[in-house]
Amino acid sequence: MAALTINSKIKLPSGYEIPQLGYGVSFASPPEDTERVSKLALEAGYTHFDSAAFYDNEDGAGRAIRTGTKLPREQIFFTSKVPPGSVSYDGAKATIEQTLAKSELGYVDLMLLHAPYGGSANRKGAWRALVEAVEAGKVRSIGVSNYGVQHLDELERHIAELEVERGGPGKGGVLSAGQWEIHPWCARRDITDWCAARGVAVQAYTPLVRGKRWGEPALKKLADKYGKSEAQVLVRWSLQKGFIPLPKSVTPDRIRSNADVYDFALTPEEVAGLETDGYTPVAGWDPTVAPLEA
Repeated sequence: MAALTINSKIKLPSGYEIPQLGYGVSFASPPEDTERVSKLALEAGYTHFDSAAFYDNEDGAGRAIRTGTKLPREQIFFTSKVPPGSVSYDGAKATIEQTLAKSELGYVDLMLLHAPYGGSANRKGAWRALVEAVEAGKVRSIGVSNYGVQHLDELERHIAELEVERGGPGKGGVLSAGQWEIHPWCARRDITDWCAARGVAVQAYTPLVRGKRWGEPALKKLADKYGKSEAQVLVRWSLQKGFIPLPKSVTPDRIRSNADVYDFALTPEEVAGLETDGYTPVAGWDPTVAPLEA
């Protein structure tokens, strides 16, 4: 396997490539601060920005991408998401238009459904809106966020139904990526195995566990061994698992540090040893466990 670099990419089922390291655009910053820290991320070498309509950070991230780099638009990867309360056909269509208007980037590289709420009919309708946006050239790749296996199985059924309803193979859309809270204390093997079997890219948010695991013996041992921070070890773990980590920070030194993970490598035994059988999400919500009726 080729050595990982900050320019490493993963090919999505849509045919497009996604940079394997992403910058999680902060949900707690006003637009001007979002623009400032996103420009710092560009300077640090990030070319993948993960935003969300729900966090109201698309305009600041878009301005940074438009004005903070000489790289052409095609070399920057921009993600956004349909908010949980807008998961319906009309809601998703409206969100996509708003995202395009706010970001002013011309198209969205990856559009996700932020959470599996709204009921089966609305989830199917929202997915159809994403498919139509791809066909219209407004979005390049589509996916989901915070879906449990039950929601993913349902999505496969919806895709098959849409193929029949809309005219044949491919007309139901292509699931390219999914995003979940994933780290050694919440590995979500059921979901990652489901995705691996279908070639769906796995994005890992909260990969640094919000600092709640600093000092854990296994983690600290690896940080000491490699002369790296515990955060850097966790980013590296995620990369070597084949995930797409989305570390989030508004601190300049940490933005740079989280991308400085390519001068060391964990052994396969260390990658396996850091992972636990626990299930301890820290994000404050876990839609993956929601019933299909939610």
